Amino acid sequence: MARWAPDSRERLRTAALELFAERGFAATTVPDIVLRAGLTKRTFFRHFSDKREVFFGDDEIPRLAAGVLAGAPAGVDPLELVTEGLRTLAIRRFEAQREHMRSARRIIEAEPLLRERDLRKQADLRDAVQQGFVDRGEDELTARVLGGLTVELFQTALEGWLADDDTAPLTEHLDRVLSRMRSTFGC
Repeated sequence: MARWAPDSRERLRTAALELFAERGFAATTVPDIVLRAGLTKRTFFRHFSDKREVFFGDDEIPRLAAGVLAGAPAGVDPLELVTEGLRTLAIRRFEAQREHMRSARRIIEAEPLLRERDLRKQADLRDAVQQGFVDRGEDELTARVLGGLTVELFQTALEGWLADDDTAPLTEHLDRVLSRMRSTFGC
């Protein structure tokens, strides 16, 4: 088995998704995944803490959100900061992964443990955004609202994008959801 390969993370993800689709999540083991990918268990655990993290990327998204908030100039409108942060995330992390994410979403929806983990990851993002806004000087209530708004905006846009047979990018779905939120709440 290869000790190191530059594309090992993606090979592991691809192998895992194939096996989850063929056998189901519960019936697939880490040894099955590494065998299919032609890599070692050590390589797997260098990239993922467990097989659930094949879908969720450890703490990558909350870390990215915290970094965007910490690095943004003072005085930027909070909603504008949320919007631009989500647009950047969509372009850098999600746009090229649409088909992969559709497959992953089907598996997640079929497995209660994965749905629970998905909700936990959404809560982690909400908490990271909330703390980021507190650190920027927003009061606790405003920061909490912004954290919840960020997650709802992103999840709603993501679900629409994955269900859409059109080729519209995720950023377009984000814009639609934000526009609907603004018209609904008059902001």
